[in-house]
Amino acid sequence: MTSKTIRRRLHHGDVDGKKHEHLVGADLDDLQEPLLGKNDDYKAKQLEVQKREGNLYDAKSKERLHWTFLFSNIISEWAQWLARVLLGPGSFIVRALTLPSTIGSAPTKKLLPSLTPLQESRLKALQKRLEVPFDGSSLEHQDALRTLWRSAYPNRDLPGLKSEAWKDMGWQGNDPSTDFRGGGFISLENLIFFANTYPEAFQDLLNKREGDRAEWEYPFAVAGINISFMLVQMLDIQSGLPTSSSGVRFLEFLSNDELAFDELYCVAFKLMDVHWLARRASYMEFNEVIKSTRTQLERELAIEDVTSVKDLPAYNMLRR
Repeated sequence: MTSKTIRRRLHHGDVDGKKHEHLVGADLDDLQEPLLGKNDDYKAKQLEVQKREGNLYDAKSKERLHWTFLFSNIISEWAQWLARVLLGPGSFIVRALTLPSTIGSAPTKKLLPSLTPLQESRLKALQKRLEVPFDGSSLEHQDALRTLWRSAYPNRDLPGLKSEAWKDMGWQGNDPSTDFRGGGFISLENLIFFANTYPEAFQDLLNKREGDRAEWEYPFAVAGINISFMLVQMLDIQSGLPTSSSGVRFLEFLSNDELAFDELYCVAFKLMDVHWLARRASYMEFNEVIKSTRTQLERELAIEDVTSVKDLPAYNMLRR
């Protein structure tokens, strides 16, 4: 998968922080335009519904979502504080001064550890997956689409590979293969992994079960492709060795779990939806939600004692 295949995630607290502007701009500029942005019918309907959106959120639901959003961030900040205290006063001072400059900073080669054979093997396997484009003529890829449908809708008949029914899942047309646009086969694998590993959380997002939702929001499946794109950009794992602080930390995750990328994808998707609801975002704000999601993930990856995806505070929002 090329560098134009993936999107990034930003921490919600730093969306407007200048220290991250160069990172956000570079990655999103590479994309040229949002992956969600090419369906005129969808845009027209979304803009029409935006006029009515304000009436769809009652005060209690808005307050509940707001506190969910804040609580996740508080957990992250508290965990960082606790780690600093346990490391002693000197480490507390150093950590407080250096953490903001390392999150999402330019590549820092001195952070790069030498890889263990296990890390090297798993990183190469992941990079091989990233290189595989989605091929609508491939029988394997066609079967993967069918697998995704069965996981998403176990009680519905399987449609043809070109059918209006695919729009129910959040594909923008009747042919899902046209929505990948460089997202690569891994983005479909991520969706299937999410559906099979965390079926309840997957169904919550697919069917927009949580929060007061507008009739037309982000399309689920295409948003999933965006999440894959964002993660690869953030972790800097397209080729060679990652040099960003988040990428280096991710190498530790690979030591503990060869499916760490897929696990992190599930966390990122759920976190993106929480940010979406808390902001009462509209279609045109999707990129901003992606940025704030990335920012929070980068912060959580910087927590000292986090060694696996399941250690991340945001992981607790997933329901199996």
